Amino acid sequence: MTLDNIKPGQGGIISTIGGQGILRRRLLDMGLTPNTKVKVRKVAPMGDPIELSLRNYVLTIRKEEASKIELKEVFSI
Repeated sequence: MTLDNIKPGQGGIISTIGGQGILRRRLLDMGLTPNTKVKVRKVAPMGDPIELSLRNYVLTIRKEEASKIELKEVFSI
């Protein structure tokens, strides 16, 4: 399952980061690395962007970027 399919209040553990080149590097630099717990806090009314909570900070990313992040475990918080 990818991060863009998770509903607010749910979370998961990142398994892989897709994408190529600068996009992939940028996601990794923002702390979206494998084995990191991430929670979806909010989704904008039109579905884009998505607000995430991870590593004790809040991060907002586009839905297109979230679709590149695969989760190995999904849970409700």
